[in-house]
Amino acid sequence: MGVEHAGTGRSPVSATPFVDWVTSGFSARFRVAADQPVALVSFVPAGAALADGPDDPQPLVELTTIGHGRFPGGFRHVDSTIGARLRPVPDGGTRHEPGDGDGDGSDVEFRIRQADAATGLRVESVFRARDGVPAFRTWTEVSTGETDGETDGDVEHVEHVEHVVDFVSSFATGAFLTDSGARVDDLTLTHADNDWAAENRWRTDPLRDIGLARIDREAQHHPPRSRAVVQNRGSWSTGEALPIGLLQAEQYSLVWQIEHNGPWLYELGETRRHAYVVLSGPTDQEHQWTATVAPGRPFTSVPVSVGIATSLDGAFGVLTAQRRAIRHVRPADLALPLVFNDYMNTLMGDPTTAKLLPLVDAAADAGADLFCIDAGWYAEGHWWDTVGEWLPAASRFPGGLAEVIDHIRSRGMQAGLWLEPEVVGINSPLASTLPADAFVQHHGVRVAEHGRHLLDLRSPAARAHLDEVVDRLVGQLGVTFFKMDDNTMTGPFPGMLEHQRALLDWLDDVQARYPELLIENCASGAMRADGAMLSRLHMQSTSDQQDPVLYASIAAAAPAAMLPEQAGNWAYPAVAMSDELFVLSLVNGVLGRMYLSGYLNEMSDAQRALVASAIAAHREVLTVVSDAVPVWPLGLPAWEDTWVALGLRAPAGDLYLSVWSLPGAGDSVTLPLPEFTGEAVSVEPLFPLEPAPWVPSWDQADGTLHLTSGDTAPTARVLRIRPGTDGAAGD
Repeated sequence: MGVEHAGTGRSPVSATPFVDWVTSGFSARFRVAADQPVALVSFVPAGAALADGPDDPQPLVELTTIGHGRFPGGFRHVDSTIGARLRPVPDGGTRHEPGDGDGDGSDVEFRIRQADAATGLRVESVFRARDGVPAFRTWTEVSTGETDGETDGDVEHVEHVEHVVDFVSSFATGAFLTDSGARVDDLTLTHADNDWAAENRWRTDPLRDIGLARIDREAQHHPPRSRAVVQNRGSWSTGEALPIGLLQAEQYSLVWQIEHNGPWLYELGETRRHAYVVLSGPTDQEHQWTATVAPGRPFTSVPVSVGIATSLDGAFGVLTAQRRAIRHVRPADLALPLVFNDYMNTLMGDPTTAKLLPLVDAAADAGADLFCIDAGWYAEGHWWDTVGEWLPAASRFPGGLAEVIDHIRSRGMQAGLWLEPEVVGINSPLASTLPADAFVQHHGVRVAEHGRHLLDLRSPAARAHLDEVVDRLVGQLGVTFFKMDDNTMTGPFPGMLEHQRALLDWLDDVQARYPELLIENCASGAMRADGAMLSRLHMQSTSDQQDPVLYASIAAAAPAAMLPEQAGNWAYPAVAMSDELFVLSLVNGVLGRMYLSGYLNEMSDAQRALVASAIAAHREVLTVVSDAVPVWPLGLPAWEDTWVALGLRAPAGDLYLSVWSLPGAGDSVTLPLPEFTGEAVSVEPLFPLEPAPWVPSWDQADGTLHLTSGDTAPTARVLRIRPGTDGAAGD
């Protein structure tokens, strides 16, 4: 019936009109009938009962082309006429492709093939899952039904012409209503706004409050036209919102992320009698995107991951496991070096030999593993609109940049550089020497934004230029770390999707050529913190936020958007800070990947001792971070919450817990820790080692931790909670 199973660890069961896909992490049921499109009608954690769903479910694939739109029409990306006409086609032979994880052979695969007789278009829905993970990765492949000159015998003969696709879903389902037993009125969406210096602003909204108007569908005899939409426009994939959603009802959580380094969209709405969620990459309606599908020219949608759980923390635990499953981890990534970067609240883009050498020595003395020279090393003065050649500025380094690099290495650290490879300043010599096709163009005009042109990575000339830069800096200068920035956001342009995929291909090639090179993903902080980039790069800058108090909620929420072992949180203590603010600025970096900055060379002995203590605490966290699961005892932090908490649950059962008391907070807070209910626990200070004036108190019966902070906000502490021991925190 157009369904294939591949891999191991699954027990597919077929019973017309249903096909079940059962793995060790989840079970999924597809309605596969000859007279209607295939639909995912049930998706539940392993061991839970599957449901049959309605007789008229939301189709698995929505697809529109110029000439074949929607019925009824509207702004929603459902009710597509092609999607409604799709029918399963017979198996064309079984094949297995390895998954996208770390190659351990535990991936399982599931494919569904459908065709539209009217257009001759064929779609293949590809699902991949990692054994034991309650999630799958999926995408849609669109073709004309011809492969190497062969036609699919079950598709009616049509004249094969070009089809201009203006929307294709990566995934769509309405299974959540059946599986949750909820009504649309009961459902909430947890999602996050994202902006420069204001990342990870999570909120939870009832669907009725964000676009889904309640109407009498029976009286109207039509589905509603309203929708709830979360999307991102332009080249910054997370410049407006995070590509992550969590649909919740009581004891039910459906979670997803869209894994694309450009525009994307997800949409929720109601059908004639039910409801749906649809996930996609760029669209024509919102992002001016189209793709031509013709014989020999298929199109593959952007991948998405979808997981299932019973709670918010459980859902992000599933997403954490899925992110690890799809990430390509190289041997160099396992080291987790502690990075000192000279930029934030320190040199701020004005490095020189004289300024750097004292910082290098202080960073080495503090215990940093890697020293990164940030922006400005290439500039003889003002540099914003002249970048592109990436040659060291002689006036900044009289003895050459190599002198500083060599000193970094002599102090036992690796050397890194800031680099913004994808742009060329409008006043750079390269703006006139590189060929026209090396630059992104729109309507025949070279795009210019924020004083920069954007290189088109589909161009051999653009790619050759970047390869020369990397070969010079890595191959000759010996740099082993790039802070790869992207400070220029461009709007839609023809070929944007292909350009973004070419960027990923270039990054893969660079890392294959230089297996010891580590690349930090940055775009004015976290403006491109998407699953496509994070699945292949070492770490992620979480923000450009310069205020440590405002940074607290960004750092606390970061593991909802990325792996904790990739969350590069700035820790930038300053000499003039109060003692409590100094501690808070370091707490921001302990759970995750500490990204250290600040004038360490000017600090007092007591301040340097606090930095050393924070680094020691962080190194303990690093021993478990790659297997830890994030939890939020107070819920995901909202932007102006006054008490914020993030926990990392280690495999052995310990909980590493950062708690922030921010301006406006009361002097105490109670944190529910239900996993420890009924247990004696030890509540130990991890940083600083002297917790006063904070006082913890453990209520074993209720499973709650009560903290008083001494009314010293802003202030923060990192604790370690160990089960099965009687600690000083009391009863």
